[in-house]
Amino acid sequence: MQEEKKLNGHAKPVRVWCDGCYDMVHFGHANSLRQAKALGDYLVVGIHTDEEISKHKGPPVFNEQERYKMVRAIKWVDEVVEGAPYVTSLETLDKHGCDFCVHGDDITMTADGVDTYHKVKTANRYREVQRTAGVSTTDLVGRMLLLTRNHFRQGQYEYSVDSGHSSSMGQDSSARSPWTGCSQFLPTTRKLIQFSDGRSPLPTDRVVYVAGAFDLFHVGHLDFLEKARELGDFLIVGLHTDPVVNRYKGSNYPIMNLHERVLSVLACRYVSEVVIGAPYSVTKDLMDHFKVHIVAHGSTPVAPDEDGRDPFLYPKEIGKFVTLDSGNSMTTEKIVERIIRNRLEYEARNVKKEKKEMDLINAMEAQKNNSCKGDVLKISA
Repeated sequence: MQEEKKLNGHAKPVRVWCDGCYDMVHFGHANSLRQAKALGDYLVVGIHTDEEISKHKGPPVFNEQERYKMVRAIKWVDEVVEGAPYVTSLETLDKHGCDFCVHGDDITMTADGVDTYHKVKTANRYREVQRTAGVSTTDLVGRMLLLTRNHFRQGQYEYSVDSGHSSSMGQDSSARSPWTGCSQFLPTTRKLIQFSDGRSPLPTDRVVYVAGAFDLFHVGHLDFLEKARELGDFLIVGLHTDPVVNRYKGSNYPIMNLHERVLSVLACRYVSEVVIGAPYSVTKDLMDHFKVHIVAHGSTPVAPDEDGRDPFLYPKEIGKFVTLDSGNSMTTEKIVERIIRNRLEYEARNVKKEKKEMDLINAMEAQKNNSCKGDVLKISA
């Protein structure tokens, strides 16, 4: 980071610009913004309107107001610019006082097949960070589209460990969810450290504990966590394993596996720490271990534990449980319903996007091969 600042010759803080659709904000977006922030001091994120996205890419899953709110809650973001132009220009960078633009190493094009960053690249005001492998909005939409196919609806069942699958009742999550069956994300301890704040609660901190699936992290989760954080100083989020989530949600849930859900929650500015694979019932041992002052849950129905008991029985008995109404009725199931309701439209969007990217890759390969042939001819001559 220091080298980047010296190269730019700035005595004042280095302002970094990122832009995009940020549809279905996930840990891949957050990781890109984390890397961008590391290249400077102040991160400005421009977000495109629904109209612009529909024109160049196809219909977004979330509307612009939902996307603005989600990006503002990512802990590395300092400022959000609403309605940013789809093609990044020097005028945009200058207007917001940004030294350069940062984007991932994936391909982004307009409806006409033009590189959306060609202007800032030409002016040498473009930096590239590594895209997070194994996740994208297109990928997540594809996972949800599997729920429209009956032969993919696997529901609650037992798998044998010998067959390479997990038991739906007790086996821990792996990097490939046995229900979605298509996650390619490989977790590492390094990635967890990069996303974590790394601080423990102070002795004087009031510790709040919440738990759940937090699948396809969305604005409903966000509003709930904001309310939960207001109850104290240090917010711990317990994430249930894939088999536990599947037990109480059924079908192909969770859409995102445990490791993906952990990073999505850790990227939220209201969250202090996560418990990976938290027990479904909140016990005395758990509350004593984390010195929990209050346990909260949203207004959504709570399924009983396997023994039929209320998972929040203990905190309720000692008067340390509250039900929070976030004022937001969004759920993971409603997002899936959006996708299924517009299935053909989203399938067409995914196919169109893949074709545009392949056409550009093939054109670049052809240009490279022609250049190599030209060099051979010169040498032969």
